[in-house]
Amino acid sequence: MSQLVPPALSLYVHIPWCVQKCPYCDFNSHALKTEIPEQQYIATLLEDLDSDIERYQLNENPRPLHSIFIGGGTPSLISAEGIADLLKGIEQRIPFKPEIEITMEANPGTIEAERFAGYRQAGVTRISIGVQSFEPSKLERLGRIHGKDEAVNAAKLAHQIGLNSFNLDLMHGLPDQSVEQALADLDKAIELNPPHLSWYQLTIEPNTMFYYKPPTLPDDDDLWDIFELGHEKLAAAGYVQYEISGYSKPGYQCQHNLNYWRFGDYLGIGCGSHGKLSFVDGRIIRTTKVKHPKGYLAAYQNMVKPYLDSEVNVADQDRPFEFFMNRFRLMEACPKQDFIDTTGLGFNTIQPTIDWAKEMGYLSESDTHWQITEKGKLFLNDLLEAFMAEED
Repeated sequence: MSQLVPPALSLYVHIPWCVQKCPYCDFNSHALKTEIPEQQYIATLLEDLDSDIERYQLNENPRPLHSIFIGGGTPSLISAEGIADLLKGIEQRIPFKPEIEITMEANPGTIEAERFAGYRQAGVTRISIGVQSFEPSKLERLGRIHGKDEAVNAAKLAHQIGLNSFNLDLMHGLPDQSVEQALADLDKAIELNPPHLSWYQLTIEPNTMFYYKPPTLPDDDDLWDIFELGHEKLAAAGYVQYEISGYSKPGYQCQHNLNYWRFGDYLGIGCGSHGKLSFVDGRIIRTTKVKHPKGYLAAYQNMVKPYLDSEVNVADQDRPFEFFMNRFRLMEACPKQDFIDTTGLGFNTIQPTIDWAKEMGYLSESDTHWQITEKGKLFLNDLLEAFMAEED
């Protein structure tokens, strides 16, 4: 194994609280029962970051932050002043790249929307607005607490306050949703002209209300029609699909997500957050933090390794699958050198699988890049499973 070339470093910050839990959501989110302990949680997040910096000696070979993503839960329940304090505290510990992208998820409810300008002043450069649908009956079925007008107003406000970019999250394949209803939702989103659209299909995940009481979803034929016709609409409106569910106007790709899918590094702070770190000595580790807010807030006093729930070293035989599982989410060609730099492995470890994938028509290859084909996208699970077989 060769030495690793540490890639760009990002930071994920998890805010675990919501007004109420949505029936489709399998994220680590908790319905509010009391006031958010805002100041205490922000102080704890910064202690968590301090612990990571010390544990992994990040100050010895410092890398500036490429991007920050504040997700949840509903981060927009935190005040603009709180977000400003958090970002100042982070920058005091790890310097920011001059062009850093700082994304924050937000609900399009009136109270949160009024805070958008404050978040921008706090340093947020990009807001991701959880619209999901514009149809009132579908919003109610999804457990969303906003209405169509609030979603529209939030998007208009995001245009006005001078953000670098913003995203609309939109779902399709909703309970009892027709092809026409799904495309009408997409038409409304396109009409609002966001620089970025995350357009993805509802899936039923374990440990959700929808899992225990499954709704009636569109059949496979309708789902295919929604995707095919929707993709045409997005392309005609100037949106480019750059990853499986990500569409953007040229120049407005989400840099944080790109770093994930390019097998970059990221710290994770906050309840249940995940991280991935590479080291020049060849190690790649994945981390998860204490999941429940109560345990997380008490972690510094109660744990030998504060905030850390698990730390796993990514074995050599698992790295090809992990690398391609991320890279093949992207439509862009994959530089071959990235495989060597970020896994520490040579081409000989994957060449038989690459040759098979080319024979199957799943991949094309140049001297410097691999490119997943249209057929490869359709049979992505088969392609990825072949890289898992490299373990043997």
